[in-house]
Amino acid sequence: MKRDNATPVGTGASAFFSDLIDTLTKRGRALLEPVGARRTMPGVDLVALGELLLSRRGEASGVALAQTLLSHFQAAESLERLTFLKALAAQFGPDRSRVEAAVDAFRQDGGADALNALHAASEPRRQELFRRLNLAPGGTAALIRIREEVAGLSRLHPELKVVDADFAHLFSSWFNRGFLVLRRIDWTTPANILEKIIRYEAVHAIGDWDDLRNRLEPEDRRCYGFFHPQLVDEPLIFVEVALTRDIPAAISPLLDPDRTTIPVSTATTAVFYSISNTQKGLKGVSFGNFLIKQVVDNLKAELPGLKTFVTLSPVPGFAAWLARERMDDSARWLTPGMRSAIASLYAPGWEDDRPGREVLSPVLLQAAAAYLLRAKSPRGRPLDPVARFHLGNGARLERLNVFGDVSQKGMEQSHGLMVNYLYGLDDIEKNHESFVEKGTVAASPAVRKLLRADSSSSDPVSMP
Repeated sequence: MKRDNATPVGTGASAFFSDLIDTLTKRGRALLEPVGARRTMPGVDLVALGELLLSRRGEASGVALAQTLLSHFQAAESLERLTFLKALAAQFGPDRSRVEAAVDAFRQDGGADALNALHAASEPRRQELFRRLNLAPGGTAALIRIREEVAGLSRLHPELKVVDADFAHLFSSWFNRGFLVLRRIDWTTPANILEKIIRYEAVHAIGDWDDLRNRLEPEDRRCYGFFHPQLVDEPLIFVEVALTRDIPAAISPLLDPDRTTIPVSTATTAVFYSISNTQKGLKGVSFGNFLIKQVVDNLKAELPGLKTFVTLSPVPGFAAWLARERMDDSARWLTPGMRSAIASLYAPGWEDDRPGREVLSPVLLQAAAAYLLRAKSPRGRPLDPVARFHLGNGARLERLNVFGDVSQKGMEQSHGLMVNYLYGLDDIEKNHESFVEKGTVAASPAVRKLLRADSSSSDPVSMP
């Protein structure tokens, strides 16, 4: 197939696309290759190809067209990709004339058929385009990557937010719990998946293969991930679990390669110490709540001696919040004495001042209690994203652990603070409903006692 470079695609290129369709139809599925093979056709206009894909009814040619569009998009320069994404927003929305006709028909009729026609007419055409692209081999993974690119560009190009919203809408259906498979990940798992566990670990970085082996191979360690049938070697989210005899207050002993492994028959506590989402393109699609609940069920079935299910979680927003509170004279949660003590956090080398840390510990705990129990977003939810996740899942804020993570990352994001969230199996649903409906934070008496005696708030906080 040849194309005159002087002929603009979309005007004088009908012969080109006719030849393209004929070729794809004849070759059918034999043409198809993984998206990663990047079959490209120089001069193909992505926007015109998208329109062509929407117009086709044949399965073989449609799948091959989807393959071609995705491959060409991946191989395109960034400006060409941006032009296509902007066209998705501007040119692939609902057909206005069709919507207006459906509205008129519904006003005259008002029946179920007219309502269904209105619903179909109001759907953006790009959603159907995404569905057809998803039929290509590797299409699901390619669309996730495109959505990740869209999300990254939306700040500079806000018109792309409608495209991002359509991706989120479709992905919430394509990746619902019914399609997910829970698999245990251990040292015998294929190496290509283990490599991704190292790469995707977002909470406590895995240094090398020995570090990974220390987290997967011992008898008292577990790792589970959710997988999707279209992404068989890509965990969507995974959780690392330590089986212990008590609730830990620090992460270092759990990750220590020289620690003593305990027989699982003696373990009474399952500690979820790292949960990592792996696909930025699936942001907004919730997996974690289902993951934790199913892992709890699996562990209870395997090890009936487990009685306590708890996290050892980071507090990623605490240090930034505390810095803002310290600089704000009108801030509610810090007394003058607390401000004075907290000032030492910003002195060089304070981390190595052991006596100073002991003096600072109760102040940090008091401030952390205010941060997690009282400070709220405009929507009335805790400021900390990890707190919102676990409290929304029905966990209870059980214990605050000062200097639980003294790694560089832990000190920078939370001054070393870590939190235990308790998943009490008899209270999960009650806590979840109270948090979602009333914003109530379930907290243990020990955490509540850390609040300043003179603090007052109408924000609901529950305790047993």
